[in-house]
Amino acid sequence: MTEQEQQRPHDLPPRETILLAAFEGWNDAGSAATQALEHVHESWGAVQVDELDPEEYHDFQVNRPVVGTGADGRREITWPTTAVAVATAPRTGRQVVLVHGIEPSMRWRRYCTELLDIAAGLGVRTVVTVGALLADVPHTRPIPVTTTSDDADVRELLGIEPNSYEGPTGIVGVLQQEAAARGMRALSLWAAVPHYVAHPPSPKATLALLTRLEQLLGEPVPLGELPDDAAAWQHGVDELAHEDTEIAEYVRQLEEAKDTAELPEASGEAIAQEFERYLRRRDRGTGG
Repeated sequence: MTEQEQQRPHDLPPRETILLAAFEGWNDAGSAATQALEHVHESWGAVQVDELDPEEYHDFQVNRPVVGTGADGRREITWPTTAVAVATAPRTGRQVVLVHGIEPSMRWRRYCTELLDIAAGLGVRTVVTVGALLADVPHTRPIPVTTTSDDADVRELLGIEPNSYEGPTGIVGVLQQEAAARGMRALSLWAAVPHYVAHPPSPKATLALLTRLEQLLGEPVPLGELPDDAAAWQHGVDELAHEDTEIAEYVRQLEEAKDTAELPEASGEAIAQEFERYLRRRDRGTGG
């Protein structure tokens, strides 16, 4: 059986090098996107291979460097740079390039050019930008994750929708367009974070993004304590709503709107996808 025949629907080609990028700031509500990449980085033992010079791209009065004491006891300054790391997915052996930085203040096109030059040198064929936005969604329901692409081939391969958004964009939108102009596949994931609990962290949204990344990569990601953190987060917001009748009523209205607009989460497709994720984690745990 060929790799193409083995590939499950909604997966990317299993041996193709993929880049995942997330940026702190405007594109990262609740820090959900950058924390998802940090989780992948730590879980898969990623190794940093490059970084961008922050002098070219950041206004240090907006994103200030941080001074602290290093391991050797000396005072040192950490600059707001963009790091490029490489990990190997343990089951498929896929090379995954992780880009984590702060949205730059200036020279966005040059910034994207430098990042994509590094990506090309690492053999990247597909660029996935990961973001999070504030939205009118209830914290009591599964966090919606939208996957879109402007590339018709990507949409057909993954069964996803075109991006219909029009308006101001962030660095993730520019990076996607520049990647597509180079002939790379490009797609984006966005988690919707309840706007009434916007303060980071947002572990439930991070968990939703990691679940979608598992589907795209065809590779289980060890979740560690994240499911417990997500449950604790939801319990804390439940208590907040219980203490404030206005918030409680607002949440109820959001729940009704969502339940009316969408199919039940326990659809046949959702159950099948959850079972596939369970099997992948079980196989990884038994060495299969």
